[in-house]
Amino acid sequence: MRLPFPERIPLPVALLGATVLFGLQQLQKTPLSFSVYTFFFIMIATIAFNAAGGFARPSGSYVFFYAVLGLIVGIVYKAYLGEPADSNLRTPILTLQVFCGGITGMLIAVLISRKLTRKKAFLTNILKDKDMRNAAIGCYALGLSLSFISLAIPHSDGTVLSAVMQLNHFLQVSVILSTVYAIRSSKGRSGINGLVLLTVFTSLSFGILGFGKEGMFVPFLCWVVTACSLRLNVRLYQVGLTLTLFFLMSRFLVPYSQLGRTLVPEEATFSERMAVSVSLLSDLGSVRQQYMDEVGSTEITDNQTSLNYFNEPQGLVDRLTMIGPDDALISYTAQGSYTGLAVIPGDFANWIPHFLWPDKPPILNGNTLAHKVGGILGDDDLSTGISFTPSGEAYQLAGWVGIFIVAPLIWIMVFVVFDSLCGDVRESPWGLLCIASFAHIAPEGLLSGAIYITWFGSIGIIFAALAAAYAMPLIGALVAGPEATGLVRLRRTTPQPSPRRTRYGSSSLPPPDASRLPV
Repeated sequence: MRLPFPERIPLPVALLGATVLFGLQQLQKTPLSFSVYTFFFIMIATIAFNAAGGFARPSGSYVFFYAVLGLIVGIVYKAYLGEPADSNLRTPILTLQVFCGGITGMLIAVLISRKLTRKKAFLTNILKDKDMRNAAIGCYALGLSLSFISLAIPHSDGTVLSAVMQLNHFLQVSVILSTVYAIRSSKGRSGINGLVLLTVFTSLSFGILGFGKEGMFVPFLCWVVTACSLRLNVRLYQVGLTLTLFFLMSRFLVPYSQLGRTLVPEEATFSERMAVSVSLLSDLGSVRQQYMDEVGSTEITDNQTSLNYFNEPQGLVDRLTMIGPDDALISYTAQGSYTGLAVIPGDFANWIPHFLWPDKPPILNGNTLAHKVGGILGDDDLSTGISFTPSGEAYQLAGWVGIFIVAPLIWIMVFVVFDSLCGDVRESPWGLLCIASFAHIAPEGLLSGAIYITWFGSIGIIFAALAAAYAMPLIGALVAGPEATGLVRLRRTTPQPSPRRTRYGSSSLPPPDASRLPV
């Protein structure tokens, strides 16, 4: 079977799924209006995804991750548990209205952005196939070095190392390029080779040492997205092994990362991180049990908590839905507590680099909103980032004006920039890097995250693409040796004397017949 990479979702399929979910919700005594809004959200999200070009375009992936991780996963899992979909929400109907308004605004943004997007993307075809392997090796070597430096040398915002690390997507790019090379060189029969395994394992290792869930899961997401984009041919047992690996990582590494961050000082040295990591990895079963006990006693603060949307903690699923946090924010806003649009200029001012604005204040809109809502963070916690959807923040800023005017304008900017840069991700690998980033930014990055990634994300992709196209192949050739350059080496041979020529031609020809010579 070939891995799917849909350019569009057939409307009859979406209609069937939305209808089945509607029926289940009604059997579980969910209010009719809530189920109707859920139905409309799914259908509008499908239309927006198809209009954006599906996964073939960065804008399509943004729509997908916003819709699926913002709402659909939580709603579907709620039905699976047999719980009414509106239970544990403070303002369920208003929350679904905001989600429906947000996806409608996103559809409007998609339709307008398609008229403004450059037909031929800027970064298409800048990396040649013959340089793909060397570029992957070069990205791996540079990404490995920078990651070691980042762990070994404590650094803060505004430093040169911090600026460099913001541009350090080289291990992710290495995973993508090595996977593309593996699939194309095998003519679609395999997406795995030694280089792919090395890049994924290295990226995973740094994610483990950094106690970051994004660092641990993104390498696998990069591989899956790349394999799907090239329609890799796989067997069922390979799909089963992949799902099993994902389940084990979700079960054990999520608790590991959450507890590990509470045990490591903010500016811990590499040896300190290593000691904590080894200690936790040696008994992952106990780590998981400790995590579940602390979650039950609410002693641990999770910056993406579901705020008890489900009746019982559901592990990773709690982190894959944003309806709980958004409902708390929307409920608070409905009391007349609108922030106003004054924060938007500040989000754009964040584009100014630290070396031009040394005292630039950090943008922590999620932390600020969490303190306003109350009950999520301690009063003295001014650094933990709390996640809300872009629609939740848009409604909190300016109500329905934020939903139907402010948010669509920002989404138009995001879609035009990244679609014009990367184009069709099946033709150019840089859009795959967008997809990996949008998996996090789209559902839980607020509007401030969309503004941030438009500038810093595009700079990072441009830098990674140009470096991979022009510098990394040279580094890869130095690391892997001249045999990996893709050039054919001429063999040195001993020169042979030219055959002696006569007036009748080559000396190797038989002598002419004298009887036929003119007299």
